[in-house]
Amino acid sequence: MTQGLVRGVDREGVAGSGDIADRAWEAAQGYDGKYYGVPFNSQAFALLIRKDWREKVNAQLPSSWDELIQLAVTFTDDDPDGNGKKDTAGMVVPGSTTRGYLTWWFSTMLWSEGGDFVKRQGDGYTAAVDDPASVKAVEKLQAMFCDSKVVQPGASTADSATTHTVFESGKGGIYLTGPYMLPRFDGSLGKDTYEVVAAPPGAGGEAAALAEGENVYLMAGSGNEKGQQAFAEFAASPAGQKIGLGLDNGGIIVRLPVNTTVDGAAERKDPRWDVFQKVYDEHGRNAPALPNWATVRQISSEGLNGVVSECSRDVAGAMGELSAEIDAELEKQGAKG
Repeated sequence: MTQGLVRGVDREGVAGSGDIADRAWEAAQGYDGKYYGVPFNSQAFALLIRKDWREKVNAQLPSSWDELIQLAVTFTDDDPDGNGKKDTAGMVVPGSTTRGYLTWWFSTMLWSEGGDFVKRQGDGYTAAVDDPASVKAVEKLQAMFCDSKVVQPGASTADSATTHTVFESGKGGIYLTGPYMLPRFDGSLGKDTYEVVAAPPGAGGEAAALAEGENVYLMAGSGNEKGQQAFAEFAASPAGQKIGLGLDNGGIIVRLPVNTTVDGAAERKDPRWDVFQKVYDEHGRNAPALPNWATVRQISSEGLNGVVSECSRDVAGAMGELSAEIDAELEKQGAKG
């Protein structure tokens, strides 16, 4: 958008726009409130938990983030795979700073604990990572890496390609990820080995979860703008959505339908997808529509990585420093409230 590559979209002028979920439209909205794409895919994040491990250690499904962390401790300490070795990680975390992975993963936990990266202030935003609730959430994150050590070895440098392998190889018990991993893990682990569960509420009392989406962008300078829009409208239509949900492509073109008249779980005949759909509908939360959220995500990921990589680091002090960095970036983007 900043490079002038895409043109704006008149939401009301898109055929069938009323059937597209409001949350999906949010993911196509810029900082100026205008729309710059037509949604065609959405997703939210939920927990994949090794059901056989949970039953082996006689544990219940967690009803809070504190209980979830305790389940991760049990999976780490109590030999859930029964091989007589302490070689399992309770929680699988992509903690790398690459592309802001740690922020991407931590968003769900932070929001559920009542914290945030940024918050509204006036007509813009201000940093919120040094707010009390945010600091407490980051302290819990640091403890997972440093005290209880429930994360997999090398978590602070792991991206999702690594963490996928950790979970499917039987070395990790809890994985917060998207629905696009179900076909792969069904093949590598077996669908009866793990269960799909919504992330529980945290100290903030909210069961928030990161939501994301993809859009059809209408490129600027096209000599066929009507054709562009017709394709975008088809991609978001029931017919287009059902093609994207197709079992022959693993359900990864459209993960969760943006069109509210389409039932993705029924199309796939797999109720586990409905867990992700309900998370998206009831608790999904998009990243803030900053002029450039990717830069803020990267800055925050590097700040978080610092406190999980250096266990002696004071969290409150580190979040104060990170807050100043985020505010400076918001000022640079013209988004500081």
